[in-house]
Amino acid sequence: MTDTPAAPRVCIIGAGCSGITTAKRLKEFGISYDQFEMSDDIGGNWYFKNPNGRSSVYESLHIDTSTQRLQFEDFPAPADYPDFPHHTLIHRYFKDYVEHFGLRENIEFGIEVKRAARNADGGWDVTLSSGVVRRYTDLVVANGHHWAPRMPRFEGDFAGELFHAHHYVNPFSPVELRGKRVIVVGMGNSAMDLASELSFPWMAKKLYVSARRGVWVLPKYRNGQAADKVMAPPDIPKEQALAASRALIRDLVGNMSNYGLPEPDHEPLSAHPSVSADFLTKAGSGDIHMLPEIKGFEGHTVHLVDGTSVEADVVICATGYDMKFPFFDHSEADLHPDQDHRYPLFKRVVKPGVEHLYYAGLAQSSPTIVNLAEQQSKLIARLITGQYALPSVEEQERIMVADEAAHLEQYYASPRHTIQIDFGRYCLDLMEEIEAGERRARAGTPA
Repeated sequence: MTDTPAAPRVCIIGAGCSGITTAKRLKEFGISYDQFEMSDDIGGNWYFKNPNGRSSVYESLHIDTSTQRLQFEDFPAPADYPDFPHHTLIHRYFKDYVEHFGLRENIEFGIEVKRAARNADGGWDVTLSSGVVRRYTDLVVANGHHWAPRMPRFEGDFAGELFHAHHYVNPFSPVELRGKRVIVVGMGNSAMDLASELSFPWMAKKLYVSARRGVWVLPKYRNGQAADKVMAPPDIPKEQALAASRALIRDLVGNMSNYGLPEPDHEPLSAHPSVSADFLTKAGSGDIHMLPEIKGFEGHTVHLVDGTSVEADVVICATGYDMKFPFFDHSEADLHPDQDHRYPLFKRVVKPGVEHLYYAGLAQSSPTIVNLAEQQSKLIARLITGQYALPSVEEQERIMVADEAAHLEQYYASPRHTIQIDFGRYCLDLMEEIEAGERRARAGTPA
C-alpha cells in the first residue's frame, strides 16, 4: 500500500444525486472534502435546462421509478409526492436534501475539474477551471453517465433536422415539431416518452418509431399499485424470481404484436426495462407507426434496412449515452471505458489496482440509480477511514468478473447493458462485502 497523509482530504466531482449523498456520508464520518460542480446549482441530470448543458431532462418528464423506491434512507420524500413525480419535484427533493444536511456550503459552484492526475504520494492532483491545482488523498467520481449522447452512424445526408434526444426540450424546442413527419429512433424509456408525447394527431403529422429490435413495454402500474412496489424480494433465488416475473409480464401485457409492435427477440427482463404509461395505448390506437432500423438518408427520404423507405422532416435519436471521464488523461487507458463501452469495477465502486479512486452511481440500476450512491458511500467512507479493507487486487478482479457475470447474464449483449445491476441484489451483496471488509480491517490484512 502507498503511504498517504493521516488525515484524508477528498475531492468529489459533481453535485448530482450521487455526489450529494456521498458528500453527506463523508460529512457524517468526519472526512474532510471539497465538492466541485460545473453548474450554478445541484441536481445534475435532474436540473432542467442545466446551464452546464449536461441535463437530459425534457419538460414533460416524470420519473419511471416510484417515490418509495427512489427516496434516500434517512430523508423520506414528502408524503404528498405522487407515485411518479415530475422532474421539478425530484430536483426540489434533492435541493431539500442538501439544505437539510447542510451540504451546500462545501460545494464550489461554477468550477469544473479539468484534470485529475495521480501523484507520487498515491493521491490526486486536481486542476480546476480556475487554474488552481489542489492536492487530495482520495478522489470520488460522481460526474454521471447520461450526459454524453451516443449518436448512430447513418449513410448519406439528411435534409431535415437530425438530433439526439438529449437536446429535446418539448415539441417546440429545439425545433418546431407540430405538423412534421417525425421519426424517433430507439425504444428505451426516453424514446417512448417522446414518441407518446409527439404522436397526438394534433401534434406530429406522422410519428414513426424506428427500432433495431422489439422490446417488452412494461406498465407503470400493476393492480392499482406502482409496479416497482411489488418487485420480488432480493433474497429469493434469482432464477426463481426471474421466471415468476417473466410469466407475470407476459400475462400482464400479452404479445407486443397485439399493439402493432414488433415481437421481441428476447425474454422479458433480458433488457433494461422500457416502462411507459402511454406507449402501448398510443401504438394500439394507430398513432405510433413502427419502422425497422434506419439504413441511411437521401434528402428527406429515409431508407430502411428492409429495403423500404419513408419521408421525414425530423429524426430524433434516443440512442443512449457514453460513459466519459474527460478529466482523466487519455494516455491512462485503465481510467476509460473500452471500445465495447465496458468499465468493470469491484462492486461498481473501485478500479482494482488504482488506489484512492472511487466511483459513485456508475451503474445502470434497476429500478433506480437515484439512491445507488447512498449505498455505495457506506463502503467508500469506511475505506477512506480505514474501517474497511479491500481484498487483494487479484481477489477484487476475481470477484468483479463473477459479479458481472451474475448481473449481466439475463441481458442480451449491448452497450446499453454493460453496467447493468439489480439494485436489491446488489445492495445485499454490497452490505455483505462491507462486513467482510470490516473483518479484514480489524485483522489488518486483505483477503
